[in-house]
Amino acid sequence: MTATTPKRLTTSAMIASFADPGQRTTSAPFGHALAALAEADDRIVGLTADLGKYTDMHVFAEAHPDRFFQMGMAEQLLLGAAAGMAEVGLVPFASTYSVFAARRAYDFLCLDIAEPNLNVNIVGGLPGLTTGYGPSHQATEDVAIFRGMPNLTIVDPCDAVDIEQAVPQLAAAEGPTYLRLLRGKVPTVLDEYDYSFRLGKAAVLRGGSDVVFVSSGLMTMRALQAAEELAKHRVDVAVVHTPTIKPFDADTVLSEVDSDRLVVTLENHTVVGGLFETVASAVVSRGLGKRIVPIALPDAFLDAGALPTLHERYGLATDTIVNKVLGALG
Repeated sequence: MTATTPKRLTTSAMIASFADPGQRTTSAPFGHALAALAEADDRIVGLTADLGKYTDMHVFAEAHPDRFFQMGMAEQLLLGAAAGMAEVGLVPFASTYSVFAARRAYDFLCLDIAEPNLNVNIVGGLPGLTTGYGPSHQATEDVAIFRGMPNLTIVDPCDAVDIEQAVPQLAAAEGPTYLRLLRGKVPTVLDEYDYSFRLGKAAVLRGGSDVVFVSSGLMTMRALQAAEELAKHRVDVAVVHTPTIKPFDADTVLSEVDSDRLVVTLENHTVVGGLFETVASAVVSRGLGKRIVPIALPDAFLDAGALPTLHERYGLATDTIVNKVLGALG
């Protein structure tokens, strides 16, 4: 018998969906949700900085070409134009990659949009480790950058259900929002958990007597998968999904954290300045004195490569989560 050579992950995997093989997905949920919203609200406009196809804004552009604006590779112009549109009563959704919104156009978002509290919705593609193209495209620190900005709401959706339901609520919210976009074929997960997205609210998706997972973004999907695997080890895991990072629903989260169960945070973001520190701050402020185990990306520039390999390497894969929890439980 000859040994089987492991399948080599090719470059194409670097831009693949993070969905698992055979998993249910929805195509371009953001683009379709925005196009549908615009049918009912003629204030909705869409802008992008040469990334319509890669932020699913092309769906909106095809449905409403007269309300779509291609700003070119000019992120500061993108946000400045969106601010002007909001000033005259329009409701803009401006899409680019998260790294460009956070690193290149921060000052324009801060002073043109957040300071006057305008209804501009920033849509950031490739958040965290959702691309294999290295630090130039991996927005691993975007939440840390944006959490300190007054007036800005930050949303980290888990799946297509979150995105589809979030879009109209973001449009209706006062002030600016930042959406960590999942694009392309996005997993559909939360419809199995009697869940509805509510801006500013966390949700307990499942109960458990041994461990509490507090998660956001795609890591809620992984949290639910890890909870199923941990059940095989007779570990009962609760999962609390926190799609809104700011403002943070401390009441819902801390009502679960304040117990004798192990608390684990899971996020597709650096361990610095994201969900872990948000939860830890809330815990300290309430005087709960709880230990919290973070599952997050390291405080480092990450490698380029195939997403499945990188998720294993940096601890976001289901099996690595299971092993870390079992180790923490001793």
